Amino acid sequence: MSAGRDPLHTGQARYAWRELERADQPKRIAGERITDFHEIYSLFDEATIREQAARCVQCAEPACVAGCPLHNRIPEWMALAAEGRYLEAADISRQTSTMPEICPRVCPQERLCEGACVIHAPEEPVCIGAIEKFINEYALAHGGGDVPVAPPNGKRVAVVGSGPGGMACADSLSQLGYAVTVFESEALAGGLLLFGIPAFKLEKEVVERRVNILRRQGVEFKTGVMVGRDVTLTRLREEFSAVFLGIGALKPKSAGLPGDDLKGVIQGLPFLAQKNAPIALGLPPVEVKGKRIVVLGGGDSAMDCLRTAIRCGAADTVCVYRRDLANMPGSRKEYANALEEGARFMFLTNPVALEGNEDGEVTTVHCVRMELGEPDASGRRSPRAIPGSEFTLAADLVLIAYGFDPVPFPPESDLSQIEVNSWGATKVDAEQRTNIPGVFAGGDVVRGPSLVVHAVRDGRKAAESIHLYLNAPDHENG
Repeated sequence: MSAGRDPLHTGQARYAWRELERADQPKRIAGERITDFHEIYSLFDEATIREQAARCVQCAEPACVAGCPLHNRIPEWMALAAEGRYLEAADISRQTSTMPEICPRVCPQERLCEGACVIHAPEEPVCIGAIEKFINEYALAHGGGDVPVAPPNGKRVAVVGSGPGGMACADSLSQLGYAVTVFESEALAGGLLLFGIPAFKLEKEVVERRVNILRRQGVEFKTGVMVGRDVTLTRLREEFSAVFLGIGALKPKSAGLPGDDLKGVIQGLPFLAQKNAPIALGLPPVEVKGKRIVVLGGGDSAMDCLRTAIRCGAADTVCVYRRDLANMPGSRKEYANALEEGARFMFLTNPVALEGNEDGEVTTVHCVRMELGEPDASGRRSPRAIPGSEFTLAADLVLIAYGFDPVPFPPESDLSQIEVNSWGATKVDAEQRTNIPGVFAGGDVVRGPSLVVHAVRDGRKAAESIHLYLNAPDHENG
């Protein structure tokens, strides 16, 4: 910044980005953070927050709002943060986001709001995620964070699943006066946020705090209850005015490789859950210390597997991905963090077979080098094998991180009445309604594995639709 000039007080705050560089969010050094599972990022101080918020150019048609799946009112709370009015900024933030302290921790901002920022091209974008995290943590630390709740309206809604979609739906409905009961099959509420996302990205205490906020709003959580096994959909429809399904998509995609049934070849999500869950899940123990780990896949789950294995003492961690870095679906921020922490990446490399020893334990990953050919149906260039480029990787443990599909509803359960598409995802209309009257759905069970913010958006949309459905003139409240 030019000497003697403060863009916050010169009347030129709109052009502050020209004088202020983007600040990097404070981050623990790699050598320290790989020794534990604590979050790696800390908060900016207040002076930095005000400066960084002042970099926002206050667009007339803000691209960052369009780039955010929740259409957060970013310029509004940026202006307030630049003035140090953090509680007011957090109030604006909470009006569009039900998890404003969680989304900035897990969203790939570089592909969403920050990627759309108009100063992204000439300079570095405004650090929207870090500022959103700060204002909401500030509010929670200073007695804010709770929202007004309408008086009880006498209607009950069941929410199945306590992940981001379920909690978002429960939050919105409870504010409207509905008595909401959330059914969760695990022993603790939080779903994917608790069991799937490592604590070095999202501390478990942050999730627990959000659950407790919902409890203060009157939301009831019934854990250890699996809908379809312990309670039927029919019973829920009898006891509640409406039902929202936010179950998630937790059926792992198979590697489909020769040798994928060898010992030491396991799915990434159970590995992450075992190493990150705050309680014992009864999963077979996976020993990582001193082993050579090969992770198959290029998404955020692959990054999480690499970084978790490093923290568990792996001797070597290698990610094998068949496309190049430009086409890798994982967050670039998480990729950079994994590199800093010691992970290795082999791009344009495709595993073709797994080999084991006489005891049936995996020892080798057979690979082939790839090159990018013509674009496929999605517009991404299709990888193709380079003849004669085969090679092998030594491996003591192979983690499969190819993504997930929705878990099929048990055929003997009345959940099987719900229509699904060809790959098992629940069908909904534009209002998140299923084919069963009064039953709504959203999140990964509908769209397949996606971002937390997409599940939050679906949960909020479903809550709006449920409210309209239950208050329609021709609706029978029974």
